[in-house]
Amino acid sequence: QVQLVESGGGLVQPGGSLRLSCAASISGFSLYNMGWYRQAPGKQRELVATITTGGGNTNYADSVKGRFTISRVNAKNTVYLQMDSLKAEDTAVYYCKANSALLSRIYWGQGTQVTVSS
Repeated sequence: QVQLVESGGGLVQPGGSLRLSCAASISGFSLYNMGWYRQAPGKQRELVATITTGGGNTNYADSVKGRFTISRVNAKNTVYLQMDSLKAEDTAVYYCKANSALLSRIYWGQGTQVTVSS
């Protein structure tokens, strides 16, 4: 059974930091591009950051560039999202996504809530 389990969410004050983790029980994890997405109440799910299979290429939404960093450790089947200088508008449920064009497979995690508030 494939599972993506996010953790690390919570309540943080503006300007603070959080580190999200996504642990994947996927055979062949290194074959998957990984991504973080988020969905705020009343809004569509949006891309936050992506990272390629080997970690050599990353991509960020303009709204998080310079504040968030995506990384992965293939030996641990885990992808991370370091979030710094958090703002109220970063409040959302954050989801982990795994996709492999080679294997024609896409998986989503259940999400973790991030709330930025004073």
